[in-house]
Amino acid sequence: MQRQEEQLIALTGNSPGPGNTGNSLPEHEHRSISTHLQAIRDVLFPLLTPPKAEQLPLMAALGRGLAETLYAPIDLPPFTNSQMDGYAVRSQDVAEGRGQLRVASPVPAGALPSPLTRGTAAPIMTGAQLPAGADAVVPIERAVPNLFPPPGLDTTVRLPETAAGTFVRGAGSDIASGECALAAGTVLGPRQLGLLAALGVTEVVVNQKLTVLLATTGDEVLEPGENLAPGKIYDANNTLLESSMLQAGLTVIRAGIVKDEPGALSKLLRSHAAHVDLIVTSGGVSNGAYEPVRQAMVDHDVEFSHVAIQPGGPQGVGTFDGIPILAFPGNPVSCLISFEMFLRPLLSEMFAAPTPRLSFRAPLSHPLTSPPKKHQVRRGVLLPNGTVRLEGGEGSHLLRALARANVLVHIPEGISELAEGSEVEVWAL
Repeated sequence: MQRQEEQLIALTGNSPGPGNTGNSLPEHEHRSISTHLQAIRDVLFPLLTPPKAEQLPLMAALGRGLAETLYAPIDLPPFTNSQMDGYAVRSQDVAEGRGQLRVASPVPAGALPSPLTRGTAAPIMTGAQLPAGADAVVPIERAVPNLFPPPGLDTTVRLPETAAGTFVRGAGSDIASGECALAAGTVLGPRQLGLLAALGVTEVVVNQKLTVLLATTGDEVLEPGENLAPGKIYDANNTLLESSMLQAGLTVIRAGIVKDEPGALSKLLRSHAAHVDLIVTSGGVSNGAYEPVRQAMVDHDVEFSHVAIQPGGPQGVGTFDGIPILAFPGNPVSCLISFEMFLRPLLSEMFAAPTPRLSFRAPLSHPLTSPPKKHQVRRGVLLPNGTVRLEGGEGSHLLRALARANVLVHIPEGISELAEGSEVEVWAL
């Protein structure tokens, strides 16, 4: 799969460029998505040096990114074994119709078998070690009789001609000792942990989680559960972003809601700066009279711009007292799209977490229009017939539509309308 920032370049037609100088861009100038991604990459880059890693037991490493490449300490499987319940045989003994063989001692799973003598067939269980001298397994269903005889009974069995290697799993046929099992940067899910367990690995070295300070601004915003006074709204941003960040493998310090006072915000950020790797704020980044994030960053190396994206245009990126800071807009859908477009892909690229969103193309179930000078990200539902239906309107406040969506739908810059059946890029949520 392409990295998501490469997918965005393909979607937007823009290539990364140097960040713009100055604290802000004029309102009429829009920064490309790829340029903004590069600016964020630049401020996050110092977090890679020196690399921070820790050793964890397998289950504690679920969802984490490997800090170093792992090589197989043993063959897998560690010995040649049977793929079926059946008879272990020498293929020569059943060649050209010579299939009447004396039944040898059975080979249960976990036992060390005796070598197989010529003219005999050993009952063998799935996963049991193949006796020395045997080179094939005949499934019990093809034997006559097709039942294993009781142990100790002196009897014979007729078996069909079987080629060498049939239903045999060779030692190291899955992975040989010394081969690369998992590359550095691999995100450890159940499948990867299962492989490591099968190789006898009990602990892995993974990248340490980044710690993020999360702060939402707004005099009008209340914590859920507080009395909803006139003119006030409940905060969704902290919950949206914190849960997204936790899914992305980050450690989150939730600072709560900061009033529209630049001094209070600066004080809060400084109180946490020594203990976090990254600061993310929501709200207060536009050009209004009450924009505390913009105002608090006047004396810091933070650049504010309008990115050519909808929703999520107003963005800030830079450092606050040397700590990387990303300033997202305040509307709930805008701040979540900002995370999915600008932070999540770089966490995957640079810090091996999380696994990138699955990206694919799907046809629209209906026509649509889009602002031609912006890359629009709409919420959508992938329908059972494989088509995509947009969910809700363009508004960045439509939380019910966001909750119903299972994909993000990308309409690149330069496109003003698409007909029913047109294919669009979608990211699975």
